[in-house]
Formats: sequence, structure tokens, C-alpha cells
Amino acid sequence: MTSHTTIPINEDWEFKQVDSKKSKWLPVAQFPTNVHLDLIANNIIADPFMGKNELDVQWIGEAVWAYKTTFETPAISTQEGSAAKAVLAFDGLDTYATVVLNGTEILKTESMFIRERVDVTAYLKKDGPNELEITFDSAFLKGKQIVDKYPEHKWGCWNGDVSRLAVRKAQYHYGWDWGPTMLTCGPWRPINLEIYESRIADLYFRTDVEESLKAAKVIANADVEGSASLVKFDITLDGEAVASEQAKVVDGRATATFNITDPALWYPIKYGNQPLYTITATLVATRSEAYDIHVESKRFGLRRAELIQRPLKDQPGESFFFQVNNVPIFCGGSDWIPADNFVPRISPEKYYDWVKLVADGNQVMIRVWGGGIFEEQPFYDACDELGILVWQDFLFGCGNYPAFPEFLDLVKREADDNVKILRHHPSIVIWAGNNEDYQYQESENLTYDFENKDEESWLKTDFPARYIYEKILSDTCRELIPDVPYHPGSPWGKGRDTHDNTVGDIHQWNVWHGTQEKYQNFDKLGGRFVSEFGMEAFPNIKTIESFLPLGKDDPDRYPQSSTVDFHNKADGHERRIALYLVENMQYSPNPIEQYIYSTQLMQGECLASAYRLWKRQWKGPGREYCAGALVWQINDCWPVTSWAIVDYYLRPKHAYYTVKREMAPLSCGITRTLTTTPRDKHTRVYVDTKHTIEIWGSNLTLRDMVVDVVVCAFDVETGKETYNKTVKSAFSLPQNQSTEIIALDVPVKKRDAGEESRIVVAAYLIEDGVQVARYVNWSEPLKYAHFMKPQCLTATLTADARTVEISAEVPIKGLALECEDDEVKFADNLVDIVPGEVVRIGVVGARKNTVIGTRYLGMI
Repeated sequence: MTSHTTIPINEDWEFKQVDSKKSKWLPVAQFPTNVHLDLIANNIIADPFMGKNELDVQWIGEAVWAYKTTFETPAISTQEGSAAKAVLAFDGLDTYATVVLNGTEILKTESMFIRERVDVTAYLKKDGPNELEITFDSAFLKGKQIVDKYPEHKWGCWNGDVSRLAVRKAQYHYGWDWGPTMLTCGPWRPINLEIYESRIADLYFRTDVEESLKAAKVIANADVEGSASLVKFDITLDGEAVASEQAKVVDGRATATFNITDPALWYPIKYGNQPLYTITATLVATRSEAYDIHVESKRFGLRRAELIQRPLKDQPGESFFFQVNNVPIFCGGSDWIPADNFVPRISPEKYYDWVKLVADGNQVMIRVWGGGIFEEQPFYDACDELGILVWQDFLFGCGNYPAFPEFLDLVKREADDNVKILRHHPSIVIWAGNNEDYQYQESENLTYDFENKDEESWLKTDFPARYIYEKILSDTCRELIPDVPYHPGSPWGKGRDTHDNTVGDIHQWNVWHGTQEKYQNFDKLGGRFVSEFGMEAFPNIKTIESFLPLGKDDPDRYPQSSTVDFHNKADGHERRIALYLVENMQYSPNPIEQYIYSTQLMQGECLASAYRLWKRQWKGPGREYCAGALVWQINDCWPVTSWAIVDYYLRPKHAYYTVKREMAPLSCGITRTLTTTPRDKHTRVYVDTKHTIEIWGSNLTLRDMVVDVVVCAFDVETGKETYNKTVKSAFSLPQNQSTEIIALDVPVKKRDAGEESRIVVAAYLIEDGVQVARYVNWSEPLKYAHFMKPQCLTATLTADARTVEISAEVPIKGLALECEDDEVKFADNLVDIVPGEVVRIGVVGARKNTVIGTRYLGMI
């Protein structure tokens, strides 16, 4: 029997514009590829990310493009009785593709997310090269035609052209409020020629870890195509054999069951290790003539993962938290969009670097947003290796999707195919049906009666996509991944209004969007699980210079220029950035570097406030009032001003560090409250005021801690210390929850003299004489503060160039370290400084002569 052989079809590709007489065949830039990358490489278009070049490349999305290559026919067994065949496997064609092999049409596609396989044995030439040609029609124009075909559907969406709803293509390609419109096409994932008589079509398994965690069961399956009758399964861990078994193929499937005692369990980062087993399925010919026909391997982790939704103590509604290996997890993390508009150029190394940034930032979860793609395997591999939990959306977002029969068939194929591709990853702990489609339904008053369970009737309403989310996708998950929770949408709360903060998850956009609340009020804006919230900030000045045609010398190198504005796609961004800046701090648009700093300080303060206040509501068993906060967003798909906390070039904004501090395993927080009490019921003049602070500790570790709590206070205008006291000794912080520590009056020397607004309060948690947590609280808004310019500010690189030591004689808000060298990376940044202490920040990539600068609030 012929062994399985895979031949990549990745060489000698050419492309051209079909509907242009002037176009000629040109070499591709890489493979896999897309048309924009190839046009850039051949100098036909300028970099679409530069300046306003996006406007000049819109014609590409309405043109017809073709790709072609040639390949030789491999040897195929012609022995009598041989069933050898040749199959072309297309991992991803974007989107409406017609595939022709040697003059014969062999395939038409309508989705960029579905793998396709075609038996081409009969179409291969015996002599000479085979010609493979793929023509890509305009997805944009196809979508427009579909919209015209179904006028009875109530088409509508947020972001992009409404025709995107009809097309199974990455929705962000149509433009979003953080990304450009780049309607790509092309062979965006690998194409292979496979030669075989039999093959392992799918290797998959179910794992079940006992509640005791002492044993695990692995049920391994290999779906087999062809006549081979025996599969050998092997499980290894770190190269060492764990278990092995042979199984017969019955009705196209071989199954083996393994019982593993004392399994090596996979945990999220900070909670344990991430051991990954490898399961290998080897298809062998016969027991008497055993040789390998086809080998498939996958890595997996053994973990017990649950979504806990149960009544809470002392508050209405239900919890919504993830529990891994019986450990409840507060899921602080980020939302993820595709890391480039041109996905084929994202390397495995860059995927790893992105996920490593998430892990290094003390984040536990990443949500793959529904307007992008099912990400590449290196992304999920990195999450498996680094212990990052994944919330995976199906690919629907911000609209009223149709449900005509052909569309539903595509959706079903797409869901089945991609769940099968991804189901072995231990990092994926939930699948959600869509992003904000139920919110769109609510905003447009589309028909939705949660109590109506007649599935077929849903298709007759003006919100037929309910059938997709609550029938098709639900069935797929129940059939293929019954041990992974399915959530019909994000946000979603068991059929209630999506803004109901007592059940399910919410998207909290009343800071920035909506009612534009003050970010200091995030404690009143929480929910059981907040899967989106955010604040915009400008990116690094180098990132801005990267899209200005003349770089540092560009006349548009200022915050309000048309080019800088063009690289911010959010509606009303000018007014909203200005609103939050003017509410909170003194700032100036010039120089641009200080303006960038101001927006990043604002973003850092805003997001830190959310994490800190919501984590405070993680109160322990039965009181998981808030169990997660995922910031919109970790990354960008091009150089832009957006909600991202790390820009397109992987340059962290300052909010990355403030979030990192708030998500540390141990942290403390302070709130400051002003209460007024009239001395009698009629007066408006004689009013008593009280300024209080509340201090709490958040212990996300899995050990109880005993700490001393020290509080210091300083006058921001003089720098003098006004208070220093150990307010709690040997105070217990139970594991995996937040605990209230103490409430105090703001410490001032003279009450009712207006000193409270000048006082900066610092709290320290001390364990065994070592400072383990620190937080500095300021009177807000910061714009009212009279900051003193420091005379003795130092930020000194130590002799080994591994640490920066910072100190000052007056309180400093938001001290940022800066370095021209991109290789220099700081472990922390945007720190508050108070007199009498030295703050040490780790640094890598520095040398003894590295110049490190500082920037802070009030310096200009």
C-alpha cells in the first residue's frame, strides 16, 4: 500500500488582474499570499499603510484576480489493485475562487474559512507539467449581488459595508473603527498535493479529568479514509512514553481508550505548569506486514475546565467564571483582532511574541474576536505553551446576518471544519456564537422572543440569524466538543437584555461610547464578566512617524493633522479623546510627544481603574460578583490610534504596564470618597464634608497571606510626608479573592482646611519584611493638582544595565521611562513616585551607555 505523501504547491506562482488588458503575469511575493502583498512587492501599489494610500487601493477589491503555477505529476502506483489517488488540498482560498487544473474546472469556493479537497487523479498529466489556475472574483461585488437577491432581509450592520454580512470572509476586511478597508483575495493558506491510498483524515480525542484530579481518561479517535485497517496510538510526555495501543479500523474509525493515573495537569499561567502530551496516530498496512502509511500527531493538555453559572450570595443574578482543575480563575485579559490586514505575512515567531506579551503582562485570557479569522495554529500553540486561556468567537459580528439555505449550509460547513481544526487545544475554554449581534438586534428592535423555542419559526422573523447562534453553532459544539462550554453570543445573558450586568457577560462601552461616563466610576459599571471595555490612546511616536510619508520631517507630524486623523477610524474620536483629557488632566497638543504621553496616561489610568475596581468584586466562593475583565484590545492590524494597549509594531503603550500591575498575583487598591452632610435639613451653606479612603488587597495566589499594611501620605505641593503608620499588622489575605482592609479619613494635619485635595496616599503590603504590593492614590481629577517640578529626580541605570532606579523629592504622577533604542525594553513603566523610596524597574537590551529619558505629568 502506498504511503501518504504531501507535496507543497508553493513555488513558481504568478498572478495578474484578469479584467485588465494591460495586466501581465507577475511573480508572487511569497506563498501563501494575497493580492495586496503581491502588488506591493511588484511596485504596482505603494504601501497601503503609509499616509492615505488606503484610498488609492480600493479598486483592488472590485477587480478580478488570477493566480497560476505549474507542478510535475508525482509517481502514483499503478499496480493491480492499487487505490492510490492524488488529492489537491486547499487550506484557505479568499473567497470566491474558481479552480482550474489543466483546463478543467475542479472547484468553486464561497468561503475563506473552509478547507477544500479535490480528487485530481483523473486530471493530472502523465507527461509534462500540470497547470493550476485560480481565479478570484470580487467578494465585494458578489456580496452586493446577494444583498440585491434577498431584498426581504433586513440588512444592517455597524462597521463596514452591509454586503459583508452575505460573504463568508473576514469581516474586518471591510473596514472597522480601528482598521482600514482592505478587500483582499488570494490563496491565503497553504495548498498541497497529497498522494495516498489510505490516510488519517482526522485525529481527535476526548479527555476527562476526574474531579479528584487523580486520574484522566483519553478517548482517541482516528477517522480513516481508504482500506487500511489498523491504527497505532502512542501518547508521550516530554519525549517519554506514557501509553500505547493498537486499534482496528471499523466503519472508517479507529478508537482507543487510555486511563492515565496521576496525570500531569495543564493550568493557566500563574496557577501551575503547562505540560503538553503528544498523541500520535500511525496508520499501518496490516498486522503481518506492518509499515507506516500515514502518521498524524497533535499536542494536548489534560485539564478540567468549567464555566460556573450559579446563584450568588447577597447579590442578584448568577456568577460567570471559569474554573480550571477546580480552581476559580479571575480572567483578566484582552480582546484580540487579527495582527495584520495581510495575514499571510504574520510569522509564527510574531504570533508567539504577541502571546508572550499577553503572558508577560500578567494576563490570563485572550478573546479571539468574531470579526476576524479563526487564527493560525501558531497562535493557539503559543497560548497552549504559555498558559493563556482562549475565548473563541465564531466569525459573526455587529450585524443582522441572513439565513437563506445556501448561507446556512456554508455556516454549518465552516463551523464543523474549524471546530475540528481547533478542538485539541487545551487553551480554548469557551466558544461564543458572535460578537454583538444580539446587541444589534436590540438596537434595531428586531424580533427576539427567548421563550419561543420553535427553531424553524426563527427563520421567518427579521432576526433569522438566531437560528445560526442557537441551533447550528450550538449543535456543532454539542456534537464535536461537548466538554467545552458554548455561549450564544458576546455579550449574552440567557436571553435577557445584553446590558443586564447580573448574568452572563457584558460589553461596557459607557466609557468612551454610550453615555461617556467618567472612568473613575467603573465600579458602578461592572458585570459578572466584562468581555469588552476600553479607552483610546495614541501610539508611540515612532509608530506615527512610520505612516507619515516624510517621517520626522513630515508637515503632518502633529496630533490634529489630516494624516494622523486618517489613522484613527473611530467615529468622533477627536471629541472623545478631548473630553477625557480635559476632564482629567492639564495637557497641550504640542509637542506631539507630550500629547502622546497625555493620551497614554489617560488610557493607563482608565484601564487600571477598571481592572482594579472589578477585581475588588472577586470576593471569594459564592461572591464572584465580577470574574473577568477583557480590555478592548491588545493589538492593532496596522499603525493607528486605537483602543489597543500595544501598537502594530508590538510597542506597548503605557496602559500595558498599568494593566500588568493591576493583574499582578498580589495587589492593593485605594478609593477616595467625598461625602457631604447638611447640618440641618434646610441649609445649603452649613455642610460637613468628609474625605475617606478605602483600602483593599487582591490576592490571586493559591496561598493565604499574612501582611502588614503601611499607609503614608504626602503633600503634593511641598513634598513633605504628612502621615506614616502601620494601619494593620499580621492582616490575613485569603487566597484567590479580594479582601477589604480598612477605611480611613484622608490623613491631613488640619481638617476642613482644604488640604485633602493636596494629599497623595500610598499603601504598601509587607510580607516578612518585604514589600509585595504598592499603590499610590491621588485626588482626582488630576487637572486640579498643583504639581511641583522635581529638583532631584533621578532615573539611573545600574552598573549591570539591568535595572533603572528612580527617586524624587516630591510626588510625581505617571513617570514614564523612554529610550530611542527599540531593543531596550522595560519591565514596568508609567509609575507613581513618592519621596523617600526608590522604585526599581527591570530593563533588557540596555548597555552601560544607554540613554534613558523621563516624562511625567506636569513637566510641561
